[in-house]
Amino acid sequence: MDFVLRVANLEKSYGALKAVQGLSFAVAPGEVLGLVGPNGAGKTSTLRCLAGILPPTSGRVVVAGYDLAKDSVEAKRELAFLPDEPRFFDYLTVWEHLNFTARLYNVEDWEARGRALLEEMELTGKEKALPSELSRGMKQKLSIACGFLHSPKLILLDEPLTGLDPIGIRRMKDSLRRRAEEGAALVLSSHLLPLVEELCHRLLVIAGGRAMALGSLDAIRARLSGPDAANASLEDLFVRITSGARTETPSP
Repeated sequence: MDFVLRVANLEKSYGALKAVQGLSFAVAPGEVLGLVGPNGAGKTSTLRCLAGILPPTSGRVVVAGYDLAKDSVEAKRELAFLPDEPRFFDYLTVWEHLNFTARLYNVEDWEARGRALLEEMELTGKEKALPSELSRGMKQKLSIACGFLHSPKLILLDEPLTGLDPIGIRRMKDSLRRRAEEGAALVLSSHLLPLVEELCHRLLVIAGGRAMALGSLDAIRARLSGPDAANASLEDLFVRITSGARTETPSP
């Protein structure tokens, strides 16, 4: 199988602190992988390493066939990283942010794509607005519109539903499903476990920077013993795994 993302023995240290320790996994086209763990587990450090924002201490990341360390520009052109706190240029409008993004990624038909994304994200009519004029949820939508503009093969999301109202959440879930159906690989990190359970095909549970479990929800249930494991919710499994009740060895 061809994978959009391959990660081998990823490690990230900050001095004596080992934030990420030996993560290895792969994500296929059309797959949504849920990255979950308690606060301080290493989720954001992992995503930033996958996006090329932070250099790994060791290990290898391959995006759409490009080694992120050796072919960083090519690899980054194939991905989008959507952080939980989007950052914008204060004096660029919504439309100018899309234009700037299009120029970075050489998107020739960006105007048609941009208009379609603004409609999808419910930002039509906000083309001339500055970031300071947007609500928190609208900023999140603009960040996602800019990230989707170049049709990335890999989409990395850190708490993508922050600031969205219930209707916005429903539309965003539909947007993420659509990208997966079109062949993109998604890595979704969120503390909203019902969202993860609803959207993700497989889960990577980490704690202390280490992989505690990797696989589908049913596969993780099957590897845990106990009378209630077969019907346990993701929340129950999360608490059980990350509390150290049992450490799972992830499959490749």
